Amino acid sequence: MTRILPGVIAMATIVVASNILVQFLILDGLLTWGAFTYPFAFLVTDVMNRVYGVSAARKVVFVGLIVGIVCSLIGSQIMLEFGPAVPVRVAIASATAFIIAQLLDIAVFNRLRDGSWWKAPLGSTLVSSSFDTVIFFSIAFAAAFNGFSAAAADQIMWAQDAVPFLNAGPLVPLWVSLAVADWGVKLTIALVALVPFRIIVGRITRQNT
Repeated sequence: MTRILPGVIAMATIVVASNILVQFLILDGLLTWGAFTYPFAFLVTDVMNRVYGVSAARKVVFVGLIVGIVCSLIGSQIMLEFGPAVPVRVAIASATAFIIAQLLDIAVFNRLRDGSWWKAPLGSTLVSSSFDTVIFFSIAFAAAFNGFSAAAADQIMWAQDAVPFLNAGPLVPLWVSLAVADWGVKLTIALVALVPFRIIVGRITRQNT
């Protein structure tokens, strides 16, 4: 456990920071600052996978899941003007998307790990972060899930209002624009994160030899 402690700390820090920063909107509400920190969770998973293997990466992911659940429980008790800071439906969506996407990231990375150094981290992150976006925004905000709880639906109805796509296009539910904007950030960071991935993996590898 000691050898993966830096990964555990990094994952926990990213999850906590993202849960805090998601409260702060930018670009007319299309994004939050949390959108720029959360994708680095995939970087942590990929580094752990490359250096220590699948089992270690899964341990780090499950720590992140637990930390995320704790953050959601705390947020659900913080009452704002229109309800809790973290509605139960959003908390369920967050945990579901996180665990599925991260485990998918590990599986895809492992399938690609014998190729060029960049293929595994880039391919796994592109696939898993796309699933993460679809799962989270669908469960959290799509009208298709309103029937599970009337109270939960009332708390997120704002996300179903019809607005111009990305503030400029045809009318679509707001959550669709939020999802696309978030997905765009994830894809961008997937490319940018290749640089720290290469550096961090190299340093850890040298230290372990």
